[in-house]
Amino acid sequence: MNTNRGNGRRWGARVSGFGAAAAVALGLFSTGAADADTFVALPGGDLTKTLSDGTVVHVWLDGESANINPSLGATPVHRNAWVSGNAHVELSGDTTVVGGSIYPGYTVGCQVDISGGGVDGGPSASMDWSDGENAKPDAGGNIGGNLTLGPGQAKSFYVLDIEEKDDFGQDVHKTRNKFQGADGSMAWSGETIGLTGCGGYAQARAFVSVEVETDNVISWVTLWGKAFSLG
Repeated sequence: MNTNRGNGRRWGARVSGFGAAAAVALGLFSTGAADADTFVALPGGDLTKTLSDGTVVHVWLDGESANINPSLGATPVHRNAWVSGNAHVELSGDTTVVGGSIYPGYTVGCQVDISGGGVDGGPSASMDWSDGENAKPDAGGNIGGNLTLGPGQAKSFYVLDIEEKDDFGQDVHKTRNKFQGADGSMAWSGETIGLTGCGGYAQARAFVSVEVETDNVISWVTLWGKAFSLG
């Protein structure tokens, strides 16, 4: 089960503790050690943005890491990684804050650079970075990281799969953690990225996309983590 600040039953994501210190990234690594897992401590990220009504949105990602097996199945077209992280949001300003939703996930690319743009830009499945920190990553409703990609392709997916009741009492699945008031947070641990079909280098990159609602606006803010190699 997930530990979080929202409501609803939660499936598919396991929880790590809150407030873990972000560590220095260990860098890229070789695809040669096919049988050995490589632990990579990632630096997370931090973003503060002021909305049009004066609401200040602070989003940060910490406790981020990846444990990577660069050749699952002992073939060069397979990768496997287990990823963890903590996402936090704080809202402040003179406006009345209703709350928001946190959409954590990852973008994975095969023989395509997804590392550019820093926190002011980032990849989507279509690799259109023009909307930058205001963009919601195009994950197409994908939940879970079992992906098949060819050279030059990238795809995003969400970490969360939350089961809850809709207005008619039917079970629905959501990819966000909803919070009320001025702050929210959530954590995930050991989420799988399984990549098949990529014969060249592969990268992944975390994102935390937040929908913020006040009395005046509904807006999106997206924080991108540091890209890391899958081998």
